[in-house]
Amino acid sequence: MARRPGPKAPPSPLGQRSGVDPVRVRLPGDGMWPSIRAFLLARYGDALGAARLDAMLAQGRFVAERGPVAAESPYVPGSWLWFHRDFRPEPEVPFPLGVVYRDERIVVADKPHFLATTPRGSHVTETALARLRRDLGLPSLSPAHRLDRLTAGLALFVVRPEFRGAYQTLFRDRRVRKEYEGVAPYDPAVNLPRTVRSRVVKDRGSLAAREEPGPPNAVSRVELLAHRGGLGRYRLLPATGRTHQLRVHMNALGLPLLNDPLYPEVLPEPAAEDFSRPLQLLARALEFTDPVTGRAVRFESGLELSAWVAPPDAGGALAP
Repeated sequence: MARRPGPKAPPSPLGQRSGVDPVRVRLPGDGMWPSIRAFLLARYGDALGAARLDAMLAQGRFVAERGPVAAESPYVPGSWLWFHRDFRPEPEVPFPLGVVYRDERIVVADKPHFLATTPRGSHVTETALARLRRDLGLPSLSPAHRLDRLTAGLALFVVRPEFRGAYQTLFRDRRVRKEYEGVAPYDPAVNLPRTVRSRVVKDRGSLAAREEPGPPNAVSRVELLAHRGGLGRYRLLPATGRTHQLRVHMNALGLPLLNDPLYPEVLPEPAAEDFSRPLQLLARALEFTDPVTGRAVRFESGLELSAWVAPPDAGGALAP
């Protein structure tokens, strides 16, 4: 039986802060809490603590449709609340966020390594979405898909809500041709090009994905573009979109991407956050038929992978 969509939320009475939307909460219809404070304490007490929660209530930080609520405000089942979380200090990602293309419907950004696409976990204000909303003055901007934080390259965002579904559906239905580049060791014994098929699984709470027996759910084509000094430059074409798929498949070939903090082994967090050692993976191109105009489009990243531009051992380049 199909699950019925929940009621549509009314417009938020709170604006964005630093390009980040407020948290939206719908009070459960079967709730029996004696007050707003009692509900918030049950919902957020572990994360915020009673003292911080009371301070936020006193400051009018929790807002209903008609304005701020007080600790003693009655609990109204089915109503809505909004609030902004406290932003924790985040390390600034010291790389520019470029814009490859922009019109009235979409923004195609050139995301640097280490910058998350959207707010999540400890990365909130230092994200591509928050930066673009602030820098371009586009508060309704939303992602059409997500690019891994450690991967650089093209990410597509939708400017207006009425176009969001059309572009997100392109990615959901795999009607976008994605082209990546990677730098990894060169091994003449690895026969390329080839298509890698395997079952890739990532458990909740686990940093790394893994391959396991079973029907394949991840398909990648791997091509060698050039090699020099023991390194190869590879074109990677994913036909599916499993988490870390390209990284897992390159590692399975014995060609782990340079500076990968998870494959072949999970490194301590300081190594994973070393800005001088970015993962050598780049989302080079996006190609699709625009769902609004019907026009075939192709966008290409202007970024380059540092290990190929300035390799450790700059020997003579050889075509495969």
